[in-house]
Amino acid sequence: MKKELIHSAEGFYNALAKDYHLVYQNWDASIQRQAKVIDQLIQKYLAQKPNKILDCTCGIGTQTLGLSGLGYTLHGTDISSASIERAQREAEKRQLSATFQVADVRYLQLDVAGRFDVVISFDNSLPHLKDKGDLLLAAEGIKAKLSETGVFLGSTRDYDLLLKEKPRSTQPITSTTEDVKTITFQLWDWREDNTYIVDHFTLKGLNDEFETNVRKAEYAAFTRAEMSHIFKEAGFTTIQWLMPEESGFYQPIFVALP
Repeated sequence: MKKELIHSAEGFYNALAKDYHLVYQNWDASIQRQAKVIDQLIQKYLAQKPNKILDCTCGIGTQTLGLSGLGYTLHGTDISSASIERAQREAEKRQLSATFQVADVRYLQLDVAGRFDVVISFDNSLPHLKDKGDLLLAAEGIKAKLSETGVFLGSTRDYDLLLKEKPRSTQPITSTTEDVKTITFQLWDWREDNTYIVDHFTLKGLNDEFETNVRKAEYAAFTRAEMSHIFKEAGFTTIQWLMPEESGFYQPIFVALP
């Protein structure tokens, strides 16, 4: 078993980039499904089709690829160079025109040029910023990158619920492709300050022979009230949360208007 002692978001996703699609049972289907939900939200909150969308924590491109496939103009940024490299390859493979660059979400004002009609950050990316000061920097950068009539859309785990239960693991996700079976799951180690360390397991193999990789990451379990307060401090005037039963997305969605 290969175990990587990695706690930074950059290191975690550099190590995970080649396997990240395995967190979904069917990544291509998830790309399309998520794009459909986000597309509906964009149409709901913007009077006209946006010219440019910034995915400021794009990873390997799950949301960027899907929205680009719907005809939107996407620029994806991420702190992980390995994730950006893979996202570029995935876009080229699908003949999509999305562009990508390595950038830290805390320093969008310095690293990313221009302003955007929509900024997005999905799949629980922002809680990697365990310090509230860092999260405020990200929120301020997101606001600076938005046009005056733009909208920020993001998603996090339902920490209001998770903090009550503090689960120790996630359900395993399995898939079989090209005669290789894969299993992914996470173990969560909670701390008193409501941060938690994730051991992310990826098992690949067949029958009784499996290769196991463990990558580590750390998150802060920000409640919806805490997230809303920080984004208001950054200058956003309107904050709204959409729960899965309302949006059709698998995580609570955060909507912020400047």
